[in-house]
Amino acid sequence: MHRLSSAFILGYHGCDERVGERLLAGASFKPSNNDYDWLGPGIYFWEANPLRGLEFATEASRRKGATISKPFVIGAVIELGLCLDLTTTAGLEWLRIAYNSLAEVTRAAGLDLPTNSADELRRTLDCAVLRRLHTLVEAQELPPIDTVKGVFTEGQAAYPGSGFREKTHVQIAVRNARCIKGVFRVPAEELRV
Repeated sequence: MHRLSSAFILGYHGCDERVGERLLAGASFKPSNNDYDWLGPGIYFWEANPLRGLEFATEASRRKGATISKPFVIGAVIELGLCLDLTTTAGLEWLRIAYNSLAEVTRAAGLDLPTNSADELRRTLDCAVLRRLHTLVEAQELPPIDTVKGVFTEGQAAYPGSGFREKTHVQIAVRNARCIKGVFRVPAEELRV
């Protein structure tokens, strides 16, 4: 964990338009707390990628039982604070420590480790490892992690033979809502390719 990155980033949150308008009017974000969240519990943003935020909201609106009827995206100024940055060697070492601890506890209890889905869209193992990491940090009385940052490659190849993927993105999970310094309406020109 570190405070080595830029102090502030711009993040984009895909949601329903009604939710977005409430957030723009000053309502608080509701953290995600699913057992399959890629970066564990938190408020999720796409770093520097408003189109991916809108794309997520559009995809979510098409799912059975969707809570999003009109896809929308808002921007936020985020201070990373104490960041578990999974793009760094140190961040990944923290994950390995948490995984080993989770595996040990699970084995001692006679349980199976959770698994990520084959398509990696439901990351139950990754979420459990991150939850374990937060528990270890708390147990050692270390400062709590404010944000978690990770790079994800997903989607089809950008072009034939490419190592780049259409939906590659940097995602931020904000655990400390005080790190969200402000929100803003995304200009329409930022939502076009």
